[in-house]
Amino acid sequence: MGDETALPYPPAPFEGVIGKTYQESTAAWPRIPTAPEGAPNIVVILLDDVGFGQTSTFGGLIPTPHLDKLASEGLRYNRFHTTAVCGPSRAALLTGRNHHDAGNGFLMEWATGFPSYTTMIPKTTATVAEVLKDNGYSTWWYGKNHNTPDWETSVAGPFDRWPTGMGFEYFYGFNAGETHQYYPVLFENTTPVEPDRGPEEGYHFMSDMTDRAISRMRYAKSVAPNKPFFLYFAPGAMHAPHHVAKEWRDKFAGSFDMGWEQYRETVFENQKRMGIVPEDAQLTTRPDWVPEWDSLSDKQKQVYCALFENYAGYFAFTDHEVGRLLDAIKELPDADNTLVLYIVGDNGASSEGGPDGTLDEIKNLNGITPTIDEIIADLDKLGGPETEPHYPVGWAWAGNTPFQWVKQVASHLGGSRNPMVVTWPARIAHDPAPRAPFLHLVDIAPTLYEAAGVTMPSIVNGIEQLPLAGASFLSSFTDPAFEGRTNQYFEILSNRSIYDDGWKANAQHTKPWEQQIAPGGWENDRWELYHLDADFSEASDLADAMPEKLAEMKAKFDVAAEKYHVYPLDDRGVARLLTPKPAAPGSDPAATSFTFYEGATRLPETAAPSMKNRSYTITARIHTRGTATNGVIVALGGVAGGISLYVKDGVPAFDYNYYGDHTTLLGTEPLAEGAALVAIGFDYDGGGIGKGAGLTLTVDGAVVATGRLEKSVFARFGVDTFGIGEDTGQPVTADYRPPFRFTDRIDRVDIELGPLDLSPEDHATVHDTEVKAAARRE
Repeated sequence: MGDETALPYPPAPFEGVIGKTYQESTAAWPRIPTAPEGAPNIVVILLDDVGFGQTSTFGGLIPTPHLDKLASEGLRYNRFHTTAVCGPSRAALLTGRNHHDAGNGFLMEWATGFPSYTTMIPKTTATVAEVLKDNGYSTWWYGKNHNTPDWETSVAGPFDRWPTGMGFEYFYGFNAGETHQYYPVLFENTTPVEPDRGPEEGYHFMSDMTDRAISRMRYAKSVAPNKPFFLYFAPGAMHAPHHVAKEWRDKFAGSFDMGWEQYRETVFENQKRMGIVPEDAQLTTRPDWVPEWDSLSDKQKQVYCALFENYAGYFAFTDHEVGRLLDAIKELPDADNTLVLYIVGDNGASSEGGPDGTLDEIKNLNGITPTIDEIIADLDKLGGPETEPHYPVGWAWAGNTPFQWVKQVASHLGGSRNPMVVTWPARIAHDPAPRAPFLHLVDIAPTLYEAAGVTMPSIVNGIEQLPLAGASFLSSFTDPAFEGRTNQYFEILSNRSIYDDGWKANAQHTKPWEQQIAPGGWENDRWELYHLDADFSEASDLADAMPEKLAEMKAKFDVAAEKYHVYPLDDRGVARLLTPKPAAPGSDPAATSFTFYEGATRLPETAAPSMKNRSYTITARIHTRGTATNGVIVALGGVAGGISLYVKDGVPAFDYNYYGDHTTLLGTEPLAEGAALVAIGFDYDGGGIGKGAGLTLTVDGAVVATGRLEKSVFARFGVDTFGIGEDTGQPVTADYRPPFRFTDRIDRVDIELGPLDLSPEDHATVHDTEVKAAARRE
């Protein structure tokens, strides 16, 4: 198509003839970019929060028959690496650059104004979708997007860091670290949309996104069978909340009663037998932050097993849905020329369920921890729409067999080593022995470029590009001896590591469940040393025996950190969250008066008026038809917590959801037909965070109901959003079925906020809670 060093390609010159009249002229249509001859369809599947030792394909005890089948048709990779946490891993995958150079040194909730930590993917790191699209590919993204900063996800944009601004022609999914699988916060391209049915009719986002991906794939091949596509399929699974129907969970009743130590031993034996780990590999020992299974009470074991059985059921269901996608791919006219890369996790298994696990992650993260007896009382709801479950830390450790540590801990393989399976019937013959090159997410993009027969341009959209950090591993498809990378650094929240020519040095600095500055500072971190060529699982620390080698490796980390812009290291939790983030263009971050109109939906909680730890009033000017009027006027939040002002059968109502404890105010009679002024007053007690409040519901200035809260939500309501005229996503109250759109007319909704008068200690508590919640959502 022309100069391959720059994209997009310039318009092709006219190849016809222009005379004085059409009789003397020859027409010629302009050429558009087409993919190179033989370019394959490309499918990248990326699961969320999966441990190396969880799937049966890699020796785990959760059966994944569809992943097993895929592996039986292609190749398994047992030394593939991620960054150890969500957003950074996805940035590295999409751009082919290290996560710091892609502006994603950590997560957006902790973003700071340093270039490597803004979480704003720079235009110097164009995505693989941008390159493939301009080379004749269709490009689609389904599922999770946590690479658009949340301050850019409102209607104000900007939209250039949404999927459709980063080279994807179509997006269907959610812009967050997680979503409720029964009531997802969905966007189609940049437009908010709602599911066409509820959980009562069997809705689940995993099935929804799979159906839509299959439909688009088939439709595209019906219209243009010779045009290849790039499908990025990124489910919310296996991230919490672990939502799954009872019949899937029940398949695993009693399956994990042996406890987490025995789980690891059994999985390790499987891994050796299957050749996933070498015969001389060692199983790392139980750390002090995981209790002995035999030391637990019967009630603890009951809860911990139930939560992991639920996770296993969710995984089995996810495997089934991905299997439907894989079956549909096999039905394509060019199925043999379809390259599938299935990356089983963007990091290791997650310990963010805490010591006991939870049925309600938002409640836990706000410091309200239920007792084991309280969890047992609600276990019949496990996995359903009313719950947001996650398993306890011990199962995360077990899930990462045979390694140490967990998600977020980038220093160790438990955080960063994930399974991968690759198939391409036209080019790959099955090999039962795993491929073992040392690979990283940055190697995906170069591999896709080589497979497609395109090159990474030096200029994209007029902007000079950073070089790719990765290298293609395409030759490993046919060469079992391919060795992969010789050098790679890792760093997340000051947990850091360097791999170099078979050696690896690690410094573990912070723990996922302790969002606080590590004692002693970086200079006091203890570095460990492992020879991975002889120690697959990082079981034998050689630091004391080989101090010179360790010093050499630490120096190499510093070289890599300088080259890829890792510095400054920053282990702050609360303080980083407190760092002011950019406001939406043209907005006033200090505003206390807001006016919204019908149709304002899907506004992120962080961009909505902050109605916590202060007094406020909400006043709505509406038109009704008396008892015939129904619907939400304004809502914020969802199942975990939130507020909703609504009308049902003409009667105004207000619901305050305090982690499942509802305070509801009801009017005494239906609204009269015509114009009405409906208002709720929230009179905050003050004197600290999360205090009580008096509630007053008025119609046309007259009080129709009053109520009292003894406690209020002081941090985040959850992962759901703010909206006028409907309650999108999760319902705040079970008194209606979402979205419960307002049936008549809302002229405007005015919100007036009182002063936010918190002490420095209160600010710290609020933001420490939010930072832990943000960590969980990744």
